[in-house]
Amino acid sequence: MKATYVPVSHEPRRFWSALSSRGFKMRKPRVNRMVLAMCLGSFVMVIFYFQINLKPAAAQGSDQTRTLAKSGRSPLQTLYDTDPMELSPLQVMHQGRRELLEEACRSYTRKRRVLIPEDLKHVMVDDQHGLLYCYVPKVACTNWKRVLMVLTGGAGPERERRQPLQIPAHEAHVPGNLRTLSEYSTAEINQRLRGYLKFLFVREPFERLVSAYRNKFTRSYNTAFHKRYGTKIVRRQRPDARPEALERGDDVSFGEFVRYLVDPATQREEPFNEHWERVHSLCHPCLIHYDVVGKYETLEEDAAYVLKLAGADGEVRFPASGKSTRTTGELAASYFKDISPVYQRKLYNLYRMDFLLFNYTMPGYLKVR
Repeated sequence: MKATYVPVSHEPRRFWSALSSRGFKMRKPRVNRMVLAMCLGSFVMVIFYFQINLKPAAAQGSDQTRTLAKSGRSPLQTLYDTDPMELSPLQVMHQGRRELLEEACRSYTRKRRVLIPEDLKHVMVDDQHGLLYCYVPKVACTNWKRVLMVLTGGAGPERERRQPLQIPAHEAHVPGNLRTLSEYSTAEINQRLRGYLKFLFVREPFERLVSAYRNKFTRSYNTAFHKRYGTKIVRRQRPDARPEALERGDDVSFGEFVRYLVDPATQREEPFNEHWERVHSLCHPCLIHYDVVGKYETLEEDAAYVLKLAGADGEVRFPASGKSTRTTGELAASYFKDISPVYQRKLYNLYRMDFLLFNYTMPGYLKVR
């Protein structure tokens, strides 16, 4: 809040000077000490009343928020009310991630703007636990949606479904099972942004990209992606393509996919699909202050941390992943070995902000050094 400057009029001073010049003697008013003491006492009582009865901003949410952490505090209070001298190694790590993200935003973003509803379509709301989750495809978002469906009661009757993996993957992505922040009014959006714990999960950008390519272009069941994107990529990136390839689009190579991504005409035509869109464009981490930045590389540990902050660690467990980051890193390297240095550089420049904002280094297998 900006301080308001109110100029003081000098007219009263002139009035009393005039009276003095006419022989009037002014007596200083006597201060009634008892009245002063009563006023001070009343003021203290008012302050004490507000301290007891008004919730702190971190604890405020909508009237729908019913569940607090086991300690009786909101997830936001649980996160920030810890004595800095008593932080665990896990808490110190997450504090470091927040600070690195804030510093990167200051260093690499120049223009600030106001959030619009379109920016909030990936932010899912759990009013019962005071959580806002920005989902990023190919970063365990299916399991996070399953977890939130269990927490918010969207997973069906208790006797039927209580574990996330009992929810089919396709059902987790059905629109309407979970509300997004864009569906609320402006006042409700601001209230949740101030009072709820905001978190997202990120992944090494090129490992995420390889995962998206493998899932959407090498699996026979993804015919919708083959028709929607595969045929377009073949038409643009493959000279003398066979008629069946142009019709089916089910044999796109990784090199063709990379050339499609870095082609300026691609983004001029339409926004990227969410599966290969940059995280900073999906979740706007320089406009929204995320309290927890989870990483795919420490997925189970970070997921348990979020659930504990929400007081939900006794309600649900995040599904364990059988994948190792070492395997996914080696897999990404194998896909990039046939990509020329020119296109490696172009692709890195395209995803550069995600590398910088989330403290990922340029992969050692790239030939652009």
